[in-house]
Amino acid sequence: MKINKKIDRRDLLKKSALMGGATIATLSAPSILMASQPAKPKELIIRAWGGPWVEALKAGVSDIFTKKTGIRVKHDLTEDNEIQPKVWAAVAQGRTPPIHLNWDTTTNATKSALRGVCEDLGDLPNIKNTTSLAKPVGVDGYPIVNTYGYVYVLAYSPKAFPDGPPKSYHDLLDPKFKGRVAFYNDGIGFHFPAQVAGGGKLEDIPDNMQPCWDFVTKMKEQKPLLGEDPDFVTWFQNGEIDAACTISTNALGAKKNGVDLAWTVPKEGAKFDTDGLWIPKGHSEGDLYWAREYINQALTKESQQIWLDGLGLPGVIDGLTPPPGVPIGDPSYPTKPADFDRLIRVSGQIQVENESEWFSKFKQIMQG
Repeated sequence: MKINKKIDRRDLLKKSALMGGATIATLSAPSILMASQPAKPKELIIRAWGGPWVEALKAGVSDIFTKKTGIRVKHDLTEDNEIQPKVWAAVAQGRTPPIHLNWDTTTNATKSALRGVCEDLGDLPNIKNTTSLAKPVGVDGYPIVNTYGYVYVLAYSPKAFPDGPPKSYHDLLDPKFKGRVAFYNDGIGFHFPAQVAGGGKLEDIPDNMQPCWDFVTKMKEQKPLLGEDPDFVTWFQNGEIDAACTISTNALGAKKNGVDLAWTVPKEGAKFDTDGLWIPKGHSEGDLYWAREYINQALTKESQQIWLDGLGLPGVIDGLTPPPGVPIGDPSYPTKPADFDRLIRVSGQIQVENESEWFSKFKQIMQG
């Protein structure tokens, strides 16, 4: 299920990290390093998501970058929406931003790009090796480089669904699942399937979202747990939930930790989106140089394979192999045009213009 609109444009477990990290001996990909290099900073600060997310980034990109350059990488786990106004304010006031790089949702990053606070990355050598998924649409140049795509699947415990995977989000309205389902605390990933589950049409987004809010109101009666990425892994591991609308990475992380877990795309469809890397304006020439080299490293096949083995997601470099635990044809790992038929892709411009309102409306319903 998808929208036929122009898309303008949002845990690696330690075991996997160690296995992946051991495969890198040398770096053969082109570098942007020149004969006369600026002085190296002692560290680069990169905003990241916690849990399996930061472990994956550390193993696939940060550790390799540090080994190559000697520059320590510090991961700032401030949530993306929380750090955004701090970065904007620093750039506006001519201060040094609090982070060197932002690992961000493409929707959030697009907001920053349209605000003019992102450095251009269009001349990074390794961009020429990426697929079209790496190019941000709806903005000029490369203020952001998309690094992979992901699906907000419906993850579930097979024990709670002995007759097979849930076919619809309506299945979660069964009283036996009261207090046993989970969503992101702002509802991201759930808005669009909820629109369909509520009897609405995707083509009506954003003009008529009432069907979405009607279904969210019904789901609220189930007293769902609300949280962020690391919470889903913990909840599944502790047996606190039976189903969740979450990025497949979280389900894969729990499964790697021994939890009996599966995931599916219900009949309403599932949101597909991308994340990327960008650099705030306002850094010294030297810091900017090495921050750009970090992104160039993230676009090598070696780093993408290790990073995305941990995340269980399709990258932007051709020739990557699906990570362990993700079979060919898995709905959470789309690689061919047909794989996207059941995925919902809404214009990035629509998301940028409306996402804050959607988040607020979801929270208002859930807290009301």
